[in-house]
Amino acid sequence: MAERVYWGTVKFKECILYLVATDLGLALVSWPDESFEAVEDFVQNRLPGRVLTRDPLKVKAYKDALHQYLEYGRVDIHELPLDLQGTDFQIAVWQALIDIPAGQTRTYSDIAERIGRQDAVRAVAHAIGVNPIPFLIPCHRVIGKDGNLTGYRGGLLLKESLLQLEGFLPKEPEYYL
Repeated sequence: MAERVYWGTVKFKECILYLVATDLGLALVSWPDESFEAVEDFVQNRLPGRVLTRDPLKVKAYKDALHQYLEYGRVDIHELPLDLQGTDFQIAVWQALIDIPAGQTRTYSDIAERIGRQDAVRAVAHAIGVNPIPFLIPCHRVIGKDGNLTGYRGGLLLKESLLQLEGFLPKEPEYYL
């Protein structure tokens, strides 16, 4: 019998986000504009041979944490079990992101230095770009060396909104979330 992978959704304002968890922990949070097909592709590519099963109870703790973050800008990701699917390098980058406190930012160079790979800034940027658990693993807290907001898979408007939510940037009238 194939191992199960569980999914559920979080609705926040106009967004629907998909969550995927294994028995080990949270494996995926979708971006606001991603389809369920993207979720299926993730499972097929990163968790091959597993059966995707809708189970709101299995993802409830993650749903609550994500909702807490989206509502208040704070959640302790260290308390959530994660099942990170990536290379050792990617996982090291994602772990470094987890250590960035809410309301603070780091540069791509800071992250490269933190993981002992100062020469791998572009690879760090790529690993950040494929972060499977946005919002909770705070890839939005990484900015350019010059202090400007730079590339973000969810778009710069969303990145700015998340930094506003956390109090790093002042809230503007066109707050995205």
